[in-house]
Amino acid sequence: MEQQGIQMDQEKLDCSICLDLLKDPVTINCGHSYCMDCIRTHWDGEDQKHIYSCPQCRQMFMPRPYLRKNTILADLVEEVKKTRRQSAPADLCYAGTGDVSCDFCTERKLKAVKSCLQCLVSYCDQHLQPHYRVAALKNHKLVDPSKKLQENICSGHNEVMKIFCRTDQQCICYLCLDEHRGHDTVSAAAERNNKQRIAGLNQEKIQQRIQDREKTVRMLQQEVKAINQSADKAVTNSEKTFKDLIRLIEKRNCYVKQQIRFKQTDEVRKVRDLEEKLKQELVELRRRSSELEQLSQTEDHIQFLHDYPFMSHLSESTNPANISSVHRLQYFDDVTVAVSKTRDKLQDILKGDWTKTLPRPEEVSGLKIQSQRSENVPTLKSRFRKRKHDSRLETWSLTEQDVSGLRTELRNGIDVNPPPTLPQAEPKTRAEFLQYLRHLTLDPNTANRWLLLSEGNKKATVDWTLKLPSDHHPDRFMEKWQVLSRESLTGRCYWEVEQRGATVSVAVTYKDIGRTGPESKFGYNDRSWALENSYKCTFVHNSIKTLISHPQSSRIGVYLDHSAGILSFYRVSDTMTLIHRVQTTFTQPLYTGFRVTGSVEFCELK
Repeated sequence: MEQQGIQMDQEKLDCSICLDLLKDPVTINCGHSYCMDCIRTHWDGEDQKHIYSCPQCRQMFMPRPYLRKNTILADLVEEVKKTRRQSAPADLCYAGTGDVSCDFCTERKLKAVKSCLQCLVSYCDQHLQPHYRVAALKNHKLVDPSKKLQENICSGHNEVMKIFCRTDQQCICYLCLDEHRGHDTVSAAAERNNKQRIAGLNQEKIQQRIQDREKTVRMLQQEVKAINQSADKAVTNSEKTFKDLIRLIEKRNCYVKQQIRFKQTDEVRKVRDLEEKLKQELVELRRRSSELEQLSQTEDHIQFLHDYPFMSHLSESTNPANISSVHRLQYFDDVTVAVSKTRDKLQDILKGDWTKTLPRPEEVSGLKIQSQRSENVPTLKSRFRKRKHDSRLETWSLTEQDVSGLRTELRNGIDVNPPPTLPQAEPKTRAEFLQYLRHLTLDPNTANRWLLLSEGNKKATVDWTLKLPSDHHPDRFMEKWQVLSRESLTGRCYWEVEQRGATVSVAVTYKDIGRTGPESKFGYNDRSWALENSYKCTFVHNSIKTLISHPQSSRIGVYLDHSAGILSFYRVSDTMTLIHRVQTTFTQPLYTGFRVTGSVEFCELK
């Protein structure tokens, strides 16, 4: 009951304006009590009306009442504060390790609740009360408890430091001004505002950097996810492809065995027929031999002469089938040899070439792993399927062409290339590009029949008066006005071309690009990359066109970093202007080529 009474008194001792215990309590004419500062501030806002009211009952007063401290209420408030301190848990009152203690407590020190920047002293709630009651102390700056108050004292003069010297970048007191005469000095508050503004700008930069880093982390996480998905896809497709390869080999094995058995049956039948004919001829020869022997033993000359014409006539022996044809089979040893060669070449591919191209663990430590080669697996799968439908053995043995074709498919289809090496810095100036200059010529065997090569096979021109070549070289482009270089391109290379004509396509390509049909056109297949330089530039690869905003240029510089997978086209003038750059993976040596409507030539450079 006593505690409830105290609790009820405590609620009545709260100021209805600040909702805290009364500080310097005063009672106005209507009987309500307030903190002296609270009611003064309230009435200061009513000075213009010259009518003053009670915040609770709204009773009006004229003139403004004079305020006197209610000593009885003040004593009650002090009693309540003591009761609160006594009832508070000990661990919340006394200072512990890491707490700021009250500098005025003489025995066991209490926790400080405020620190005064003017007094440079920390106070508990009890010793802080004068700062609320004494008018001279009310203007002091109170802050949260701090252990670093002594850092605000000048070590030389034992005065509070309220000035900042920008020249020496240090806080000083007013007595230090003589030592800093001529320096740029401002108040500590002004410097704080300046530093606060800079800190705000730095905070914005830090927040922006945090957002950028978080975005990069999300991108890296997506990259890891993409790598894992690509690897899983590559493993799945590789398994399917190898199963197709196994089925292809099994089917070829069954077909070869079938053809061997068919050939075996046919050859055995021929041999059996020959054997039967020879046996019949032996029977006839033996019968004739016996008759001739009996005739020779006849003593009657007339009878001998009479029977001789019928027995002496010996019919010509039928020429049996050429037995050497049987021996040419060599008991099917050539089949064994052909199959063994196929096995050996497949082993070379699987053990030799693929082992070299598979990346070692230390080579896969880079962030960006090239997984594009997994895209070739479906292509190889379709090639194997097509080969299964198109495979026809005209003879019962595997030919060298079959083995070579299978090996080519294996190389082109499921060759797993190592990730490209990190690209070196790309040249910037023309002088730097010329360090990698390659002197190239055109291959007449690849030139379309309407292209005239001149200037030492460095220039190609469309000429309708040409006499068509009589040869049909397998490397010649039959339909497109195209030509390839004689030299292959690996490593880092640079060359320049000069064009005359409406449209010239400058390309790089693998040598096994088709020579006929729409897919033989540079850029319209997965074997070539082409820049079509006309009134507007267009880059084409795998039939995908990329329009480029650069105008037509008569001289084009081409830079290739084969190992890094970089192909760049530049407009050559006083400066090198990048037209288009490609980042990919090259799996074979490249050749440069032209598709011509007018003329184009390699530039002679030194």
